[in-house]
Amino acid sequence: MDQAPGSPQGPADHGPAGRGPADPAPHGDRSLPTCYRHPDRETGISCTRCSRPICPECMVDASVGFQCPQCARGRHGTGVSPAASRPRTLAGGSVAADPRLVTKVLIGLNLAFFLVKMSMGDAFTDRFDLLGQAFVPQFNSVEGVAQGQWYRLLTAMFLHENYFHILFNMLSLWWIGGPLEAALGRARYLALYFVSGLAGSALTYLLAAPNQPSLGASGAIFGLFGATAVLMRRLRYDMRPVIALLVINLVITFGWGSIAWQAHIGGLVAGVVVGYAMVHAPRERRALVQYGTCAVVLAAVVVLTVLRTAQLS
Repeated sequence: MDQAPGSPQGPADHGPAGRGPADPAPHGDRSLPTCYRHPDRETGISCTRCSRPICPECMVDASVGFQCPQCARGRHGTGVSPAASRPRTLAGGSVAADPRLVTKVLIGLNLAFFLVKMSMGDAFTDRFDLLGQAFVPQFNSVEGVAQGQWYRLLTAMFLHENYFHILFNMLSLWWIGGPLEAALGRARYLALYFVSGLAGSALTYLLAAPNQPSLGASGAIFGLFGATAVLMRRLRYDMRPVIALLVINLVITFGWGSIAWQAHIGGLVAGVVVGYAMVHAPRERRALVQYGTCAVVLAAVVVLTVLRTAQLS
């Protein structure tokens, strides 16, 4: 990689030319060079692009080694664009100033839809929940996904039945989604959320009774659970906490009669598949593998929906 103008010459342990505090110590003193931004801090780490010494506070994680803040922002005159040198997450996403922004927006949308539902009642829920096919007296017509209302696969992800339902799901989304968004980046996290939720809706549509309505963000949240387990294994973290949490949720899923277990299982499987692609994709084909996997899962959602619609027709 080209060396930036004004970068130090000579032995690697020397500081930038012309900076007294970073110059080598007198002969016989083996002290380390000092950070170019904090002359009072010794360091053995240097920027992989300009070779200037940097302390832990100034280190920006790069694809190889660490970079100084100036090189990470593309301001060191190397000819590399800021986008190319921007620090990346483990999955290759851009590091955001607010790593929980998408999670906050999703929680806000769920709360907004819940308030609308509480103000309008069943008229709103019956129009947008996940329903295979059934006669709805309120509309005096047959409604459902099988009637061409495919939007229900998506809108049901933002509806909740009662205060306990939305409280439990939003707390889970905050606890699980926030750290996962920071690890994946906004775009990849959002893709994981919607693909998992749609997979849960599709499996519910396929296996549940057509006249049984369902709603909730649980399918998407179980997808986040699955991706979190994959991420923790990738980072070699202790898997016991996330496994225990998954087991507890699965026990509740199958032990509570009013829960659509199909949405939970569909979301979980999709989350594991997409999460594995997100954190294990080879660097040179990272985006292709990650978003290609999302496309494959979405294609499976379409196939399941078409097959079920053909059955009900």
